[in-house]
Amino acid sequence: MRKLIRGRAFYKYFGILVISLAFQNLLVYSVSLADNLMLGAYSETALSGSALCNQIQFLLQMLVVGAGEGAVVLGSQYWGKGKLEPIPHIIGVTLRFGVGMAAVMFIFALAMPGTVLGLLTDDQAVITEGVKYLRIICFTYLIFTATNILTASLRSIGIVSIGYIISAATLVINICLNYCLIYGNLGFPELGIRGAACATLVSRCAELLIVIIYLKYREHKLNLTLKKLIKINSSYMNDYVHVSFPVLINQAQWGIAQMIQTAILGHMGAAAIAANSIATIVFQVISVAAYGAASASGMTIGRTIGEGSMERLHEIVHTLQVIFIIIGVVSGSLIFLVRVPILNFYHISSEAHRLALQFMGVLAVTTVGTSYQMACDNGIIRGGGDTSFSMKMNTVSMWGIVVPLSAIAAFVFKCPPAAVFFLLKSDQLYKIVPVVIHLNKWNWVKQVTRTEG
Repeated sequence: MRKLIRGRAFYKYFGILVISLAFQNLLVYSVSLADNLMLGAYSETALSGSALCNQIQFLLQMLVVGAGEGAVVLGSQYWGKGKLEPIPHIIGVTLRFGVGMAAVMFIFALAMPGTVLGLLTDDQAVITEGVKYLRIICFTYLIFTATNILTASLRSIGIVSIGYIISAATLVINICLNYCLIYGNLGFPELGIRGAACATLVSRCAELLIVIIYLKYREHKLNLTLKKLIKINSSYMNDYVHVSFPVLINQAQWGIAQMIQTAILGHMGAAAIAANSIATIVFQVISVAAYGAASASGMTIGRTIGEGSMERLHEIVHTLQVIFIIIGVVSGSLIFLVRVPILNFYHISSEAHRLALQFMGVLAVTTVGTSYQMACDNGIIRGGGDTSFSMKMNTVSMWGIVVPLSAIAAFVFKCPPAAVFFLLKSDQLYKIVPVVIHLNKWNWVKQVTRTEG
């Protein structure tokens, strides 16, 4: 049996990465939590309407993550080899893919907001509020995509600080503007859900501006310019597509599946929508360490493979798995402990309150599985160059098990929302088995960079 790494240098390096990425994720989700809390205090219908729109945002986010992860996998291995010249070309390709996808979603959201939201619920009051939000928030899609792809690309060469600088600024701006525009404070008009959307739009513009300033005046490794991002070596398109296409497919189907899951709960009533929104954002905020560890492990594994340190790789993989389990247990315990006090901040119905408690109880258990299998899959395996395993596993899991069983439970057997919610999250537990099997085969270690240049 392999031993854990004993040297402090690894834990210091990995710990700094995890803390930086977790803090960035915490700030990102805190923006959503602020919207969630402030709209929840304003109106349960407004909260439910924004929650539906956020499922569209989640799909975009999954696509952006998929596009960005391709750049991280390729970039981190080139970084490990000490070759930075190809990375600007890879970033340019990534931006083309990401912005193109965002443009398509923007057109649909702007042209037919009511139709899109009608797929997620049949509650007309919720749809009406959601349309108000979506017509404004869709203008953030292109800005959000460009910002996040640029920060993900910088992460591939170890630059993570810019991420939480951006997120901290966004959080402050968003909370201040929410206070003014949702409730009509300090002489501003009371815009309700539209105020929350306007606040987010301004925040996203500020994010992109910060990234541009950082790239122009502070980033000196890649020296990215607009010219470099436009005039790229198109031969890197094939390299990027080979690595990123499975990730994009996986992230796209994951985002679509989450929308379907929301639609299943959405047709079980407005209380279920609100409860799902609250439980999900609490999970996102508390699980930042798990997602930070996944991103950090992907960078670490990619760099190790790029350096050719195969013997060291085995020790790192064993150590990371132990870290993931510890993070999962701690995160699940925190969700269970905060579920009661966090609901005191919401003005929601007794039914929504009861369902939110039950949903967070489910997440307290499934988070342990998420922290292990997700980090092993999206961090170790994907960072090792195998980007197709996750796509195959999630295709079978989501469309062959989770979605059909949950739909049958909800609409045929009329199971209570908590039981349906558990079925929707059950994959976070049973996917541990295929992940462990694949991880221990070691055939996920792949060189995805070119042998020359």
